[in-house]
Amino acid sequence: MTSLLQATPRLNDDEILANGEYPLRRKDLNEIAAMIYSDAGIALNDSKASLVYSRLSKHIRALGLSGFAEYCQLVSSQAGAAPRREMLSHLTTNFTRFFRENHHFEHLRDVVLPGLITRARSGGRVRIWSAASSDGQEPYSIALTVLAMLPNAADYDFKILATDIDPKILEVARQGAYDEQALETVNPAMRKQWFREVEINGRRKFQIDDKVKRLITYNELNLMAQWPLKGPFDVIFCRNVVIYFDEPTQMRIWQRFAGLLPEGGHLYIGHSERVTGDAKPLFDNTGITTYKYIGKSGGRS
Repeated sequence: MTSLLQATPRLNDDEILANGEYPLRRKDLNEIAAMIYSDAGIALNDSKASLVYSRLSKHIRALGLSGFAEYCQLVSSQAGAAPRREMLSHLTTNFTRFFRENHHFEHLRDVVLPGLITRARSGGRVRIWSAASSDGQEPYSIALTVLAMLPNAADYDFKILATDIDPKILEVARQGAYDEQALETVNPAMRKQWFREVEINGRRKFQIDDKVKRLITYNELNLMAQWPLKGPFDVIFCRNVVIYFDEPTQMRIWQRFAGLLPEGGHLYIGHSERVTGDAKPLFDNTGITTYKYIGKSGGRS
């Protein structure tokens, strides 16, 4: 995951909000916040000054710059396109874990997948979207849930799309190799069946099986930009992402998800998130942060 910063009304532009090797002034934070909001919809304010400082100061040092003022000048210029993408990677949050908020995967297994599997076995199309996939633990959790019920899912038209704004984290996801600590929330039988121990760059890792990987396609996607997606998606996971957006942006995201779901399709969101605005009447809340799309007519499926 990822979000933008929205600064508070200007007070003293030269006030130092975070100090250290490179003092971070309010003016610098405002400029960074405006760029992040423009690029990714993430809202930042003065309370995030320490976070911004801690995540960007090493980047400034690596670029050989004198401080935040010069850094802002660089990333706002045409020549600074690459460092600006790096800035986004540094400021987005990629916390995740296997089977995080497990009630969603239980609902997927018990309520949603039986019908989708029946459709797939009958030659139908099934699509699931993990819209903020981070390092892959969410889409792999989805795939493992599917494979537990349909071991030969890859033989059918059953596919999972996993997207994220950060290209670096997507490379980690594609590799599918994790520290042992990451697998603590994977049950032992599943871990034994689908992971193998490997050594990567001298470190002990656990590599997920290629049969799991074959279900998933990873693509870079900014939720604030155009979505080159065909849809419809029977299931969308977008969890703990829109909480970083301001309310108008959240409402636009819900509407866009609604446009990609068929009636009866399901949307899973984060524990602190709620579908709001004009999209709210389009969904039934069927569980803990679990929504079923009922369509513009308000009908049930």
